[in-house]
Amino acid sequence: MHKDKQLPFKEKNIILIGFMGVGKTTIGIHIAKKLNRDFIDVDQEIEKQYDMPVTQIFKTMGEQKFRQMEKEFIVDLCCNSRLKIISLGGGAFLQEEIRNVCLSTSIVFFLDLSFNLWKDRLHLLMDNRPVLQNKTLEEIEQLYYSRQGIYALNHSKVNTDYLKPEEVADNILHSLKLNWEINEPIN
Repeated sequence: MHKDKQLPFKEKNIILIGFMGVGKTTIGIHIAKKLNRDFIDVDQEIEKQYDMPVTQIFKTMGEQKFRQMEKEFIVDLCCNSRLKIISLGGGAFLQEEIRNVCLSTSIVFFLDLSFNLWKDRLHLLMDNRPVLQNKTLEEIEQLYYSRQGIYALNHSKVNTDYLKPEEVADNILHSLKLNWEINEPIN
């Protein structure tokens, strides 16, 4: 895709951002099925590429190396693909280059889950989220709130509190349909 050529709204990738464990992958799979698009979980793709889980990449290569891999993969994906549903890892959007390319080439949805509901999922996340390792609940809460300002840079915020993944996916699809109607000229 040539950088100067603006993709039609309907052909843009849809990117899901938000704190780890909010349901980006599950919701992304629902959206992909409903739109008949390919789904890409960035962390899973990096794990396949390096044949090891993200936690192992963090331990053996370090977070900086992982963030570089993540940036290269996402920038390439945003610049050279279309019609994809993409789930970013919780920390990916913190990188300015990733944020800029996502916002300029794709439609970015922030999946927001309140901290009180998120912490109920903590026991499911501790083992496979390297950023949470050896942190107290207070430190995790501080990390959660420190990222909210970055996540606020999006095209649409979707509150996921008390909603099933399919309901969130349907809300996103409704939002997309309205935007497609507004942004696409009628023939």
